Amino acid sequence: MNARSALLILLGLVIGILGTVFAMKALGDRNPMPHAVMTVMGHHMGALSEAVKTRQCDAAQANDHLLRLQSTAGDIAAAFPGAEQDFLDHAGRLRTALQNAVQAHPTDCAALATAIKPVGDACQSCHQKYR
Repeated sequence: MNARSALLILLGLVIGILGTVFAMKALGDRNPMPHAVMTVMGHHMGALSEAVKTRQCDAAQANDHLLRLQSTAGDIAAAFPGAEQDFLDHAGRLRTALQNAVQAHPTDCAALATAIKPVGDACQSCHQKYR
C-alpha cells in the first residue's frame, strides 16, 4: 500500500467519524422538550433554594416560582412520550408535592424551606433513578 492510499483511507475514516458525530447530535436534538422542561424547572427550584439560602424570601416571588414549577411539572408526561409508568408515578408525586407547596403559600423562609423540601425530595428521587 502506498502513502496515497493510506492517506485516502485515513481521510475517509475521519470524514466518517465526523459524519457519525454530526448525525448523532442531530438525532439527539430532535426533541428539545425534555431538556427544556427540566431546565425551566431547575431554574425555578434553584431560585427558591437560593432565596432560602440567602434568607431573602419574598412571598410573592416564591409563590410565582412555585406556580411556574407546578405548571411546568404538568408538561412532564408530554415531554417524555412513551415513558414507563414508574417515571410517570414519580412525576405524579412531584405534582402532588408542588400542589401542597402552592397551597401552603409560604410567607417566610422557614415556611418556604418546609414547603419545597418534599418538592426537592421528589425531584431527587426521580433523578436518582432516571438521570
